Amino acid sequence: MADYDDLIRAFYAAFQRRDHQAMAACYGPDPRFSDPVFTDLRGTQVAAMWRLLCERGTDLELEASNIVTNATRGSAHWEAHYTFSATGRHVHNVIDASFTFEAGRIARHTDRFDLYRWARQALGLKGVLLGWTPPVQHAIRAQAARSLESFMRKSGPA
Repeated sequence: MADYDDLIRAFYAAFQRRDHQAMAACYGPDPRFSDPVFTDLRGTQVAAMWRLLCERGTDLELEASNIVTNATRGSAHWEAHYTFSATGRHVHNVIDASFTFEAGRIARHTDRFDLYRWARQALGLKGVLLGWTPPVQHAIRAQAARSLESFMRKSGPA
């Protein structure tokens, strides 16, 4: 059995170094990822998203804790501090992650965080006033999808 605690620690250590290639190596051949912004990424989209976040997150600081795994599943808590590139605003995101493992790698990864809390920090007054509304949350997701798609077209494979 793989030591999945070490796999998750390696994943977050690579993220702290902004090493998207090492992060991608923690995933299996056909991974799935979801969070409140990137709701259903598959395959190469997962590695591309981490590459995008690593390249844009020049001041990223993060800490992972409460890593718990067994033979098929795992979880972790992590917190990220960074400047949201679109607005220049500081964000402190608090995230709970869950993982499913197959063949020694991450097969499925789901991050959960409060999108309204994130919007208040990242978007300022607009996020405070409207970040809780479905249209604004939909717009956040749509913009993220467009950014990822554009990034993948311009940068090629992760």
